[in-house]
Amino acid sequence: MHSSRLSPWVLAGHTVLITLLAAGCSQGQRQLPAFSNPVVPGLWTPDRMAEAESIDNPVANDLGEDAGISDPEPRAVPAASEKTPYRDNAAVIGKLFFDTPDGPSVCSGSAVADPARPGASSLVWTAGHCVHAGANGTWFRNIVFVPSYNDEALEGAARGNASQGQVAPFGTWWADYAETSAQWIEQGGPSGGDGAAFDFAVLHVRPPDSSGATSLQETIGQAAPVWFDAPSATRIPAIKAWGYPAASPFDGERMFSCQDRPGRLSVNADQPTLYRIGCTMTGGSSGGGWFAQNTDGALALVSNTSIGPADNTWLAGPRLGADAKKVYDAVSDRFSSGGK
Repeated sequence: MHSSRLSPWVLAGHTVLITLLAAGCSQGQRQLPAFSNPVVPGLWTPDRMAEAESIDNPVANDLGEDAGISDPEPRAVPAASEKTPYRDNAAVIGKLFFDTPDGPSVCSGSAVADPARPGASSLVWTAGHCVHAGANGTWFRNIVFVPSYNDEALEGAARGNASQGQVAPFGTWWADYAETSAQWIEQGGPSGGDGAAFDFAVLHVRPPDSSGATSLQETIGQAAPVWFDAPSATRIPAIKAWGYPAASPFDGERMFSCQDRPGRLSVNADQPTLYRIGCTMTGGSSGGGWFAQNTDGALALVSNTSIGPADNTWLAGPRLGADAKKVYDAVSDRFSSGGK
């Protein structure tokens, strides 16, 4: 039983060339190549979005048992479907689409506040593995964020016949800049939990209207604060995670959430512990925001989904400390001079 419960969440055609460098890279670390993420009109149609599959690979069910400080594995918490319309109940949550060498894929993400642009943020928080392949790879392509994806949770024939406006009610927002951690670039891997303690990323996105006149926050009406250096798992009574799980038994078309008292998970004894909660969400929920009540009683982002086991009983995400703030500040600072 939780000592407290969180109430349903209602948070009060050109080419862009991008040079993306991992925040905090020191001498000797791998430098990221520049890549272009040009807007490709008509690429992410409703059908192509529906066909995109999760690239997430599960970790071993007993991960962390011998790797430092890990609390007992939590009980599975069944994922609960989010109330519709999503724009009224979880407006900052959306779905991320991108192309990998193996084809189109999906993750989840959250619109977050920008300290340099109060009330007009265009920043999106997600997992590092949703934008970059890690130690043996590079940046993914055609990265877009779709807030309140499939807003009415259409299914079956209704979803198959849905219009672009029904699937992407606030439009499709192309990333024009991104940062992830230096540690994810150097250590991240597709399986085993490598780099999970630093598996976070921040995107800056551009409006569907090429004029760039309106920010993401102004369009959807919300942007979540980020709570860096939030308390350890033993001092947070409840965390709630949102996302679009896409691996069986889910299909990626609907938003779900899990709430639980967090525990600690250690993947590497020499690195920070992760938050871990019981949750049955599957691949595709990666990158989705984890929220807790901050000292003012407001919900704030404290983590994002990074890894989960093959039996889909729990999820784990990184604690957001100094390295995460460097990534966040680097993206914010780049656009602080007035760029959209």
